[in-house]
Amino acid sequence: MSSESTSGMIRVRLFKSPNSTPANHRLCVKALGLKRMNQVRELKDSPSVRGLIAKVNYLVRVEG
Repeated sequence: MSSESTSGMIRVRLFKSPNSTPANHRLCVKALGLKRMNQVRELKDSPSVRGLIAKVNYLVRVEG
């Protein structure tokens, strides 16, 4: 995979379970497209995605 196709993308990993977290935080995890522990999604780097990540920063890790 070339670096051009991944520019402007960020990889997000769900590393902690959203169980027993506030409902709106669970919805943020769902909006990021994460369903299972250690699942990785590659998302377009945009202010809205960054805002979702910032809200649930204790549940997810940004890779690369």
